[in-house]
Amino acid sequence: MKAILLLEDGTVFEGTSFGARGQKCGEVVFNTSMTGYQEITTDPSYYEQIITMTYPLIGNYGTNALDVESRKVYAAGFIVKENCEYPSNWRNEHSLSEYLKANGVVGLAGIDTRKLVRHIRTEGAMRGIISSTELRIAALAKKLDEYPGLVGRDIVKDVTSQKPYKWNKGVVNVLNPKSPRPKLKYKVVAYDFGIKQNILRLLINNGCEVYVVPAFTPAKDVLAEKPDGVFLSNGPGDPAAVTYAVDSTRELLGKVPIFGICLGHQILGLALGGKTFKLKFGHRGANHPVKNLETEQVEITAQNHGFCVDINSLKDKNVELTHINLNDNTLEGFRCKRLSAFCVQYHPESSPGPHDSQYLFCTFTDLMAQRKTARRR
Repeated sequence: MKAILLLEDGTVFEGTSFGARGQKCGEVVFNTSMTGYQEITTDPSYYEQIITMTYPLIGNYGTNALDVESRKVYAAGFIVKENCEYPSNWRNEHSLSEYLKANGVVGLAGIDTRKLVRHIRTEGAMRGIISSTELRIAALAKKLDEYPGLVGRDIVKDVTSQKPYKWNKGVVNVLNPKSPRPKLKYKVVAYDFGIKQNILRLLINNGCEVYVVPAFTPAKDVLAEKPDGVFLSNGPGDPAAVTYAVDSTRELLGKVPIFGICLGHQILGLALGGKTFKLKFGHRGANHPVKNLETEQVEITAQNHGFCVDINSLKDKNVELTHINLNDNTLEGFRCKRLSAFCVQYHPESSPGPHDSQYLFCTFTDLMAQRKTARRR
């Protein structure tokens, strides 16, 4: 069956439908990962985004119940060059098409994804509508005109948990599920702005007892838990619109060690008085080079963000830059020693992606250990 992608500038891509039948608006973006499509579609940071995979063959190893990063699929739509209908893998349970259909996500296959990606890189990420039901361009254009896009909107409220909860699952070794777990030494309160589960798993594996709270939780409620550290998670949309999270983070600064990832990095930057801006087409994929300015080493990183902290806005904020993106020299990490806070824009928890940067979870536990030692003196 036929399916269509219509961009806000009038560009049309026609292909075949897979996954669920329907139509959906969102921001059209691209991801350069070769694998990890199930983790990508279940990452809440992709809420209201129509994802284009640059690798031409997607779905060849299927899907399963374990390779998820949240409670459901958050992608608004999914676009591939070629969808594999007959996956082969010892962990496979359902094809990608069956998985998307069960989760109500419209898929589009058979288009020239290279052309679409080059268009986005040239013109920038833009609003779009994907449809396998309504195929009239005029009708789709009318609906797309009503979609407001992401800038200036708080969409974290749509993906955050509504109640606090404890997390107790570590990283599972699929070849040895009964591998031992470290002793829990530190209590961490994790803000859920759209948190990925592998972040929580790695906190457990690094000796942290994890208590997850909704994005709108006041700072006083967090401090009442007497945590050793606070984690600011990834999430979707425009960080400047999530004012309540910025206010809470500002109140927490200096009172407890803070570690932020992705949206958490941007919120920490805003809390320190910095500014954010929207990137032309964002960074999404599992192969982005980032330079660690302390070690001079280059880390290959997993990324998923469309907004960025303005480097110049952090001048005179007692902030030390720690990581820079080697593709476009945008800010990828900073720290404030005085306030025991640090963050990175990319995703050290991977899933999918390389594990080069997982040392940052040890950096967080070291910071909490230093604070605990200083309190005893």
